[in-house]
Amino acid sequence: MAPAYAELHCVSNYSFLRGASDPEELVERAARLGYAALALTDECSVAGVVRAHLAAKKVGIHLLVGTEVELTCGLRLVLLARDLAGYETLCGLITAARRAAPKGRYRLARSGFARPTPGIVALWRPGAGEGREGGDWVGAAFPGSAWIAVELHKGAHDGQELARLRELGIATGLPLVACGDVHMHARGRKRLQDVLTAIRLRTSLAEAGRRLQPNAERYLRPIDRLARIYPPDLLLQSLEVASRCTFSLDEIRYEYPDELVPPGETPASHLGRLTAMGLARRYPAGAPDSVVATVEHELRLIAQLGYEPFFLTVHDIVVFARDKGILCQGRGSAANSAVCYCLGITEVDPGRMSVLFERFISKERGEPPDIDVDFEHQRREEVIQYLYAKYGRERAALTAVVITYQPRSAVRDVGKALGLSLDQVDLLAKSLSWWDNPEALRQRIAEAGFDPESAVLRQVVDLTRQLVGFPRHLSQHPGGFVIDNRNLSRLVPVENATMPGRTVIQWDKDDLDAMGLLKVDVLGLGMLSCIRRAIDLVNGYRGSRLTMADIPAEDPAVYAMAQKADTLGVFQIESRAQMAMLPRLKPACFYDLVIEVAIVRPGPIMGKMVHPYLRRREGKEPVSYPSTAVKAVLERTLGVSIFQEQVMQLAVVAAGFTPGEADSLRRAMAAWRRRGGIEPFREKLVGGMLARGYTQAYAEQIYQQIQGFGEYGFPESHAASFALLVYVSCWLKRHEPAAFACALLNSQPLGFYSPSQIVQDARRHGVEVRPVCVLASEVESTLVPGRQGHPAIRLGLGMISGLKVDSAISIVTSRNKNDFESTEDLARQANLDRHDLACLARADALSALAGHRRAALWSTLAVENRTALDIPAQPDRSPAPVLAASEGQEVVSDYAAVGLTLRRHPLAIIRPQLRSKRFSTAEEVTAARHGQWIRTSGLVTCRQRPSTASGVLFVTLEDETGYVNLVVWSHLVEANRRALLGSRLLGVAGAVQKQGIVVHVIPQRFEDLTALLGALRTSSHDFH
Repeated sequence: MAPAYAELHCVSNYSFLRGASDPEELVERAARLGYAALALTDECSVAGVVRAHLAAKKVGIHLLVGTEVELTCGLRLVLLARDLAGYETLCGLITAARRAAPKGRYRLARSGFARPTPGIVALWRPGAGEGREGGDWVGAAFPGSAWIAVELHKGAHDGQELARLRELGIATGLPLVACGDVHMHARGRKRLQDVLTAIRLRTSLAEAGRRLQPNAERYLRPIDRLARIYPPDLLLQSLEVASRCTFSLDEIRYEYPDELVPPGETPASHLGRLTAMGLARRYPAGAPDSVVATVEHELRLIAQLGYEPFFLTVHDIVVFARDKGILCQGRGSAANSAVCYCLGITEVDPGRMSVLFERFISKERGEPPDIDVDFEHQRREEVIQYLYAKYGRERAALTAVVITYQPRSAVRDVGKALGLSLDQVDLLAKSLSWWDNPEALRQRIAEAGFDPESAVLRQVVDLTRQLVGFPRHLSQHPGGFVIDNRNLSRLVPVENATMPGRTVIQWDKDDLDAMGLLKVDVLGLGMLSCIRRAIDLVNGYRGSRLTMADIPAEDPAVYAMAQKADTLGVFQIESRAQMAMLPRLKPACFYDLVIEVAIVRPGPIMGKMVHPYLRRREGKEPVSYPSTAVKAVLERTLGVSIFQEQVMQLAVVAAGFTPGEADSLRRAMAAWRRRGGIEPFREKLVGGMLARGYTQAYAEQIYQQIQGFGEYGFPESHAASFALLVYVSCWLKRHEPAAFACALLNSQPLGFYSPSQIVQDARRHGVEVRPVCVLASEVESTLVPGRQGHPAIRLGLGMISGLKVDSAISIVTSRNKNDFESTEDLARQANLDRHDLACLARADALSALAGHRRAALWSTLAVENRTALDIPAQPDRSPAPVLAASEGQEVVSDYAAVGLTLRRHPLAIIRPQLRSKRFSTAEEVTAARHGQWIRTSGLVTCRQRPSTASGVLFVTLEDETGYVNLVVWSHLVEANRRALLGSRLLGVAGAVQKQGIVVHVIPQRFEDLTALLGALRTSSHDFH
């Protein structure tokens, strides 16, 4: 009979670039091998322990929580949590070690154990040459809870090592225990583990030498194999250690902050009072009975689950932001809450929407609510620092995000580890497109000119496939905050972020959901910054006091603009797909915008709901409902499911689900592609509908819709939150185009479009745009008086490539004191160096002082640095005969220095060459008839390959007259990959496709015309 065994020392791939297996793989393998327990002991981390915990519960194995550390003195320990107190102590030790060192490192000295360490088991891992001194310290620091770890890996000197450790045990009085120092679940991962080691050491496998593990024994070995390596007493001791460690992550308890409750009140009474005040403010004439009932229902459920402090915490954050004049708006699940509306967290009126509170909170789900609040992205840091100041670093930290290997990053690191040159690695990585998966790697390698059958390249392919998806490092969440009533580090370790002034916990969003920890998403939304800037620009120029609340609702001119898809730069409805949908959907009211935001999403597309909705909206298909109950759910969307809440409500009214069960169904569907397990829901859904008289076909149709919506659906509440910003940004673009375009420029990077495209669009709308000038420009772009009393845009100094921000500020500050008389005077007053002056000259910002661009650049050479004696140099100021550049050279310089030109469009300059090749302009494409064969060309500004488009690539071309949208079928993408993905100026030939005012070209032939651009450099926005 084989002895029992518990593995006490095991690292996963959350010991970044060390472990070669997922926590789940390790747990599942240990269970299959019959281990009594498995300890996950990643290095100074518990980042992977939640995943291991969930897997262990599923397979029924005892999971031990621990960590391995190396002290500053060189002592190596494995620390295991015996109980809840031990776990809290462990997290505190990891926090102290991580906070004492830069991001990604840790520092832990013996002095860190000066206080008692109850609840921890310590395994000492003596290195070669270590004597009893270390063991004596370990025994004293962990009295009665210390062992010597014996880790044998079929080495040549295992017998001698075991004898040495036996002697140490006798000398120190510490018992010995068998451990595996496991780095992988199966020995087949040895090659990958070696590659990870080489990546971590920043060397190649050939040069890593003895720093690689000598064999593949650091895997989860079968127990009978272990019995042939370790003496029985050491294996038995592993069970003794495991039996002492009873802690489970299920024991940790989160406590909400409670200081927001005034004396004499409870969280429930305070929340109720704030909600009542908000209800009266929102509905001064009295709230509708339905809203009052909704609020009462929500407050009862909130009280049952004890979530009042959560709502109070978010309310406090929103109040702070508004007091500071920071635009903010709640969205996502929170918009399903009437209480959130009363508290001012969201602007979605439950009286105008069909809210589903169980989409936000449900008893069945048993998880804390999730509230996303968007803030102006350029002022979000103020909110973050408010939270740190209010709750302290000990109680508040950002959520982590696990950065994983993608195909390009994986092939780069694997290639370098296998000894490929940097040029070869770069060529391999660039051969992969943003959408390529690891399975396409062999083909891409061949296309790049490599032999995929060579031994090295076969290894590159195999190891890259294994590495894709592996954790690379921990980063910080865009804004997910975890706040606790006590020290946060008792729940999860906290470490330094790369960004100064930030700290992060070691768990990501999915871990928080699983463990029930409160997370408040303090997110940055660029459009809020843009709207704030646009309104401030309008008020500054006109002397008005416009606010978002003053923007008139339901303006017909705004909807008329949207129906023509004139929405470049507008929030959410500026994408290719949205612009194609707008003329078909023809939004004429706010709710139409809600539908517009939600319908161009993978959920409705995969659920095959888009075309039925449009046909019904156009009167081409009758609207019908299988029952009165279904009609109540779908009537507002013409009998078609558009929103995530609707498919959940259908499960309730048509199949008998409770609201909480419906949300469980949605969540199960969201994960079914990864983990399966939806069949029980399918049976309940279809069976419930059949029992209530619905047809099999209709039941299957609803099931298919939920499959699409579960992973990709858009909540109505979320769409409504976004639609508010859609309307405001549309109104600003329609009525204040100069301010809107100027705000877009000052909020970059933002949206789909480059500054060049924003400026071109503004000029097409009659907005005058003036160049950067040291005598007139501010740091940011501004509004100035223009033609016929309309505002013009003056481009800001901040747009100049390479110009330091401090230098731009110095120019403006100095100019406000004294005018500049010359380039030398500018340099002296603003304290500019040669680099600053050259940047200004290349951007043509010195023309008012020194003439054309080349003359200005020459003038900067006459400005000398002061001598060592601080005596100004006296150069020869006689003008040099410098010839002006050609128009084409000026345009090239404009793009290089500012990213755009106010001169003629580059394609207008080379139009004669394009005409000679019979390429039509975008304007001519728009005027062509449906089905007409045409040749056209343009700068590539956007490539998009949505995951739901079956490999179709959408490309946008730009010329001096507008844009051409291409739809490239998947088989042509692969056949013309080089031209499609490598060209900056692309020529195509194909058929014109027209549907109303929506025009596409379906190309069949492609030509890379980039050579015609000469030195001009442009870029495109490429994404899924």
